[in-house]
Amino acid sequence: MSTTTLDALSGRFIKVSSPGTHIALVELSQRDVSQPRNAFVEEFWTEFGHVFDKISGEPYVRVVVLASAIPKHFSAGIDLGALAKLNTYDSRPDRRALQIREFITLFQDSISAIERCPYPVIVAAHGTAIGLSLDIISACDIRYAASNVLFSIKEVDIGLAADIGTLARLPKISGNQSLVHELAYTARNFSAAEAQQIGLVSRVVEGGRDEVLHVAMETATMIASKSPIAVLGTKRLLLHSRDHSVKENLEYTALWNSAMLQTEDIKEAMKAGKTKQKPSFSQLAKLPSKL
Repeated sequence: MSTTTLDALSGRFIKVSSPGTHIALVELSQRDVSQPRNAFVEEFWTEFGHVFDKISGEPYVRVVVLASAIPKHFSAGIDLGALAKLNTYDSRPDRRALQIREFITLFQDSISAIERCPYPVIVAAHGTAIGLSLDIISACDIRYAASNVLFSIKEVDIGLAADIGTLARLPKISGNQSLVHELAYTARNFSAAEAQQIGLVSRVVEGGRDEVLHVAMETATMIASKSPIAVLGTKRLLLHSRDHSVKENLEYTALWNSAMLQTEDIKEAMKAGKTKQKPSFSQLAKLPSKL
């Protein structure tokens, strides 16, 4: 695995690079000036899921940073033209419902590739971040925002309930259910400060894209220096904890660590602690996509 291989994952809508050791930078990069900036069409979200699933199998990577390559925008959400496909479906309601369900499920699967990724994903949001942006951001492990960001759970304004992840994940993220409901029902704009208030983001960085991306890269560098086995396991156990009882999670953790406690990374970390030297952890084995 090399940084060149990561660069090769770049496509029409996504730019991939490695600006730091063991770090993959994934940037939304739809620059068609005739369209809203970083507005998702089906090809965009399909490419997005494909890129994350490819990164998930790369042993060189230990942490992913997700950002936008466009200075003033994170994402304008879904391109409403993408919904025109629904008009081509079967006219019979039952058959049409099955086709729409498949459309939504595949869309959800593409965005959930962030959560499937075994490596931590840090998002650096800035500028306009509406609609689908919230589905994407809420799927990330660590969420930072520039002070200039403008969020909106926009879906009710176009006549539908958000269906790609915001309503599934944000209530579990936030300790302020009242505000989550208010923002979802009203579709009003909200600031980085309110996003931090509900727990959507953990840090607000003064400035715009460059400033928040810089902070995200600092955190990514710190994570990339840790044992990849320990970090990968921690993500898996935290996600399991979110969706299961304490008892179930403890049982799962015991099973997981019955294998992972055999890692050489523990010996390397202890050796580094004694010698006051930086640990050198071996690279992971190549992993199958959708681990």
